[in-house]
Amino acid sequence: MMKDEVELFINYPAKIAAELINDEIDLGLVPVAATLQLKECHIVSDYCIGATGDVASVCLFSDVPLQNIKKILLDYQSRTSVELLKILIKQHWKLNVIIETAEEGYISQIKDTTAGLIIWDRALEQRENFAYIYDLPGEWKEFTGMPFVFAAWVSNKELPQAFIDSFNKANQFGLDHLDKVIKANPYAIYDLHKYYKENISYLLDNDKRKGLETFLLKL
Repeated sequence: MMKDEVELFINYPAKIAAELINDEIDLGLVPVAATLQLKECHIVSDYCIGATGDVASVCLFSDVPLQNIKKILLDYQSRTSVELLKILIKQHWKLNVIIETAEEGYISQIKDTTAGLIIWDRALEQRENFAYIYDLPGEWKEFTGMPFVFAAWVSNKELPQAFIDSFNKANQFGLDHLDKVIKANPYAIYDLHKYYKENISYLLDNDKRKGLETFLLKL
């Protein structure tokens, strides 16, 4: 893929989804729950951000076990993780709790019987700070028997097949060079080899597509 074929914008997942919905960008790696808001939706790559079990970076953190939680604070950065948690609360764990959308800085409020959903690098940073950690895709796998897809490459219009083929090759190139990427980005908090090669699963195969379809039907 030639660099002049794309203009790259970097942001957190919910913001990327909003940009795609508002037609500010043509293609984005977006939380899959946001696809329901698109007037036109095309999954354009064979790759995704998924998990076949525990992902380590999308978790409910708590000082107390599930049955003692009274309130859950929701991370504001990803709609898909929030919707997944709501499904687990209602259909899998069957909890009767207060659910609140949190704002920046909410992690300090997670204590006593107030739990909180935390995602991505902030979740990895909190793994040593709480007695109970409920890994959402691991819980989803227990609930449905299926892997989970957090984000997919989605366009809001049809893209040329030649571009999609080239884009797939670019994704594969990146995955083929994960060791180089990990080495260039040291991270003492969590083993990135484990994270990028075991916790995250990238191929959007038939099992993940079934898991994705099941999730969207439950929304």
